[in-house]
Amino acid sequence: MPEPNPLRLIIVEDNPLLRQNLVLLLGDEPDLKIVGDFESAEEALAALGTLRPELMLVDLGLPVMSGVELIRQAKARLPKLDIMAHTINEDRESVFSALKAGASGYLVKGATGQELIEALHTLHDGGAPMTPKIARTVISHLQGDVPEEHDLSDRECEVLVSIGEGLTYKEIGDKLCLSVHTVHTHIKNIYGKLQAKSKTDALLKARRKGIL
Repeated sequence: MPEPNPLRLIIVEDNPLLRQNLVLLLGDEPDLKIVGDFESAEEALAALGTLRPELMLVDLGLPVMSGVELIRQAKARLPKLDIMAHTINEDRESVFSALKAGASGYLVKGATGQELIEALHTLHDGGAPMTPKIARTVISHLQGDVPEEHDLSDRECEVLVSIGEGLTYKEIGDKLCLSVHTVHTHIKNIYGKLQAKSKTDALLKARRKGIL
């Protein structure tokens, strides 16, 4: 009985040294065939149609186009492509952005070579390999973890929701019957309580705490 063909793999990693190490490590695996390695999402996407990979190992922190966007576009072009996120990012937003985009595996950089090889085979066999901490994050989300406590007042929460709606200070004031000065004071207090440096940062932290 003939042996199955090795799995066609492409690697997308902008760190040259790490990419080279991955090529050396995975290139010695008889069940894998590296058909391309790229430093950018744009290069990888341009080669997808020609290379027709079965597996893709993707860093999320790529220059210009992000790894998440690469995953989304690659999956749209090759629906059967199995994608593994390989990154230093362990935060919940990165994890769920990658999984929603189409990744079926998520490994934090630092895994041993054998762990990475086994994870890629598990991925192709229909599994969803993840670093244990990442798996716990996903399980906690599915089980409905308790939102973190916060000390924002009801009014501050209303102001924060309005910020998330993209309203200006004046529009928030009109909506909540507050002066612009009072709105500014509430926003200043919100930033302080959430230890946020900007509107975007405040909204992100509020979502993580379950306020929004």
